[in-house]
Amino acid sequence: MKQYRSVILLATRATVAVAELFRKNDQLQALVYRGPASCAPGDPNGCSELAAKLLESSPSKINVTFGGPNEALGITSQTLKDFDFYVQPGGGDWAASWDDVKHYAPAIQDYVTNGGRYIGFCVGAYLAGPELGYNLLPKGDRIAREVEQDGAQVKGEEDTIIQVDWTYFSGNRKGKTYKKQWIYFQDGAVILPKKDSPAKVLGRYSSNDNVAASLSQYGDGWVGLTGPHPEATKDWYNDPDHAPIHNPQGVHFDIGYDFVEAIVGIGGGVEDCDN
Repeated sequence: MKQYRSVILLATRATVAVAELFRKNDQLQALVYRGPASCAPGDPNGCSELAAKLLESSPSKINVTFGGPNEALGITSQTLKDFDFYVQPGGGDWAASWDDVKHYAPAIQDYVTNGGRYIGFCVGAYLAGPELGYNLLPKGDRIAREVEQDGAQVKGEEDTIIQVDWTYFSGNRKGKTYKKQWIYFQDGAVILPKKDSPAKVLGRYSSNDNVAASLSQYGDGWVGLTGPHPEATKDWYNDPDHAPIHNPQGVHFDIGYDFVEAIVGIGGGVEDCDN
């Protein structure tokens, strides 16, 4: 038994040492999931990689480390302690993705409860919900498919664009709402808050006023979710696997950066937003 304890202790120390290698001065740190629940893991244009690029190029210049079943770091309570953010990127089928990551639920719940911040893009937003998810939302709030909602602008699963009304929380646009902003979308989530939910609304789908992006508290931590893909680059718009997608407003990251900065700044100057 003593020998086994020594092995466990050495393994724990090794994990901590690996985590420390990724730290850069006092930069904010994000652990980005990469694995079977993310699309095209390892591809430069994969969901994990583009989420990472958005964080790294944001005004806060967040340092990113990938974690997952085939990475140097796993997703555990021990490794999460070294990071300011945990990022669940886009992926494939909701139920299949949940099967791949559901064993992380206790560690992620503990992490956010104790002050960590969860960032979910598309499938990552689905996985924050109470059904087939980590159950990180305020009690009574739900996650669903926007394409199934009344008045949805997009009704199918194709890669396309959708319009959102976005209220900026940072920069020189802070407090201003920009309506009907085109953004990349592929069967994205909608956040369905209960009446009087404490969730803060970042963006709404323009066609039906449903919540497209939100911030909510879980324990001492925060959960930031977006159904659309503000991290999408020109490579996604021109992916040969589907017809080219034209964004009439151009491909830019204003909304993506504001999404990140709202999560960075929550509790430190970001204003509440009415539901």
